[in-house]
Amino acid sequence: MSILTRDEILAEINAKRIEITPFDPKCVGPASVDLHLSAAFRIFKGPRKVIRVIEEEVDYRKVTEGLWLAEGETLLLMPGETILGMTEEKIHLPSNICGWLEGRSTFARIGLLIHISASFMQPGITNHQVLEMSNFGPVPLEIVPGILVCQFIFQRTIGEANYHGKFQHQGLKEFASK
Repeated sequence: MSILTRDEILAEINAKRIEITPFDPKCVGPASVDLHLSAAFRIFKGPRKVIRVIEEEVDYRKVTEGLWLAEGETLLLMPGETILGMTEEKIHLPSNICGWLEGRSTFARIGLLIHISASFMQPGITNHQVLEMSNFGPVPLEIVPGILVCQFIFQRTIGEANYHGKFQHQGLKEFASK
C-alpha cells in the first residue's frame, strides 16, 4: 500500500474515482487534502449516565445532542472536553483507495486533538467525516466553523473492498439533528 502524492490525488479526482464535494484544488498539499470544519456538531449531554461499552448498546446519539451553529457563531471547547464535529466536504472513495484522517500540527500544538482513535476511512466510503474533537491543552479553545481543521491522507489498497457499515452515508443535516 502506498500514500498518494498531490499529482496522484489530483489524477484520481480528475478521473472522478475520488470525489470531494465541495472541492478546492488549493486544499491539496504534497500528500493530503485539507478539509474544512462544518457548523454541524454533537455535544455530550449532562448529567452523564453510564454507557455500557458493547456494540449492541453504544449509540452516540443517545448521549449527545445535535447543534448547528449559525454564521459567525463559535463553540467553546474546555480542557478535557470532547465534542463531535463534521467536515464540510463529503468524500467518496473507490474500492481500491482508503484513507486516514489526521489533525493539523498548527492546532495540535495548542492541544486540539481531531480524532480520538477512529482515523481510518474504509475503501468505498461516501460520507462527511466525523471528527472526535478533544481539548488536551490547559486552556479553553474557541472552535470556529469553516477553518481548515484536518487533513485526509489517501492510500491505495492491495485488492478491492467496499465499506457497507452503519456510517456509510452520514451527512451534515442528519448528524446535527436532535
